[in-house]
Amino acid sequence: MSTPLYQLKAEFFKTLGHPVRIRVLELLSVREHAVAEMLPEVGVEAASLSQQLAVLRKSNLVATRREGSNVYYKLTHPQITELLRVARGILSGVLEDQAELLADLRATSRP
Repeated sequence: MSTPLYQLKAEFFKTLGHPVRIRVLELLSVREHAVAEMLPEVGVEAASLSQQLAVLRKSNLVATRREGSNVYYKLTHPQITELLRVARGILSGVLEDQAELLADLRATSRP
């Protein structure tokens, strides 16, 4: 019996559920990057970045190529860029709704 699609989706989103992984995917949405290029952008130690890249590799979301002593990462699926864009749009809408609610609350509050 195969794994239900909803369970596979949950595992996929669990893989995305780490801020460093999201930042890496954002960077790779623009272009491929060497590990050394990503370090200052993600703000973690090399070991931590390496760990998160391994998770993304294992999930087949990123691929590598070696050039001399540098390892370059790229997205395996261009749709990841679209997914991140859609997530940003949803989050923007949620935050706008919260800002409106806060404004309403402040306007109607009485000391």
